[in-house]
Amino acid sequence: MNPYYPIALRVDDRLVLVVGGGNVALRKVEALLACGARVRVVAPEACLELEALAAEGRIELRARAYAPEDLDGVFLAIAATDSPAVNTAVSEDARARKILVNSVDRPDECDFITPASVRRGDLLISIFTGGKSPGLSRRVRERIEEVIGPEYAEFVALLGALRPGVMAAYATEQERSRVWRRLLDSDVLALLRAGRAAEAWERAREIAYACDPGGN
Repeated sequence: MNPYYPIALRVDDRLVLVVGGGNVALRKVEALLACGARVRVVAPEACLELEALAAEGRIELRARAYAPEDLDGVFLAIAATDSPAVNTAVSEDARARKILVNSVDRPDECDFITPASVRRGDLLISIFTGGKSPGLSRRVRERIEEVIGPEYAEFVALLGALRPGVMAAYATEQERSRVWRRLLDSDVLALLRAGRAAEAWERAREIAYACDPGGN
């Protein structure tokens, strides 16, 4: 049995603690900032990139060893140091406060695991092996990246822009589903891939608002 429940978690304007100052911590911080989180970093020594983020006011940097009070007000915690003892302490302290925690490379000390992912705008594809093989997750991610290109970001944006109009124009779920199928099976994505965005949007509007509610 895989005990992990797949979920997309909102962290915008939430405080997240990252303990660690190296490259692993940096990757976690950058991903969190991209999602709008407020980030507190605790590390006796931090890499230059983290120091720069702190100097810009984008993160809070506490340049010292981890202490339990670093968890005050925190929504999530991530232990990303090269010290198993420190990572375990963060995990135990967070769990005692009922704060969800991730401990890098220690699935047994995690309440959640951040999967390998491919992001194209609002399209997010995650690959997860339950912590058993991060290498396989990366390999699958690389294959997906070869197939799902940047044009999908605009395709998702286009579909999202059309959604309110489609919902208003068609009364039943069956009619709306027919519209979405025609859009997904159309040449709109190919036009976006070819850099012909204006044509793609025009074609999408034609399909969205020319569908016969009767199915013809």
